[in-house]
Amino acid sequence: MLDNLFSTDLSIEVVVTIGISSFLVGILGGFVGLALGTIRLPIIILLGIDPRIAAGTNIITSTISSFFGTVRHIQEKNVNKQIILFMGIPAVFGALLGGYLAPYVPVNLLLFSAGLLVFWQGIEFVILARSQGTQMRDAFGVDLENSKGIFTRNRVMAESGVGLSIGLVGGAVGLILGSIRLPAIIRILKIDPRIAAGSNLFIGFFMGIAGLVGHAFHGHVDYFLIIVMGTGAAIGSYIGANYTKKVSINTFLLILGIVLSVVGLILASRPLIT
Repeated sequence: MLDNLFSTDLSIEVVVTIGISSFLVGILGGFVGLALGTIRLPIIILLGIDPRIAAGTNIITSTISSFFGTVRHIQEKNVNKQIILFMGIPAVFGALLGGYLAPYVPVNLLLFSAGLLVFWQGIEFVILARSQGTQMRDAFGVDLENSKGIFTRNRVMAESGVGLSIGLVGGAVGLILGSIRLPAIIRILKIDPRIAAGSNLFIGFFMGIAGLVGHAFHGHVDYFLIIVMGTGAAIGSYIGANYTKKVSINTFLLILGIVLSVVGLILASRPLIT
């Protein structure tokens, strides 16, 4: 029984490629505070993995990656408990409800719209990161460097509402959607993007748990691939999270913007490809 669970018909070249790609995606994801399953998924599908198995295995890998990245972010003091409370809990409830409503929503339209939103946000972050003088401060209204955030009643309510909404969409389309949640945290709470990144990855861990239960229940999981992908992603995410606070705000936003732009394009093109 166990032999069947952890055996594989994949060639050694494919296994090594999957492991290395998961490690590299993990480094980038740990750094910017995103699970980046959106990038990992098409890679393993292109390598010949059944899309249903790939989706279930990928979300478990994202959960593992988020956990180990979060551990390092906590050590680096990049996690804000208030964000977890006010945005994370509504996001998880939203994801569960979204999963229930999935058969009744236009998934392709949601994916395309989410992709355009993430792409636009990424481009804006790239422009702001390359700006000089007070342009970034003017855009966000505060100096984000080491900002602890503004947790007024209205901002907290807005953050909770956004968390619930993103959770609903994510649950419906089967994605964690940290790429939408992270910019929202920065914009609404006016908090240091590096702290937002660590907090967002923590929320992603719980979102992943909510999603993996269904996939594991339906048997859409390759346990051998979980070992290969999960190990690479976990190590990579932990390493990446170690460097989040070692770069300037501008450098972080530039890299985040590029990553968001790529993720946005992948999301928007997914309905067209499928």
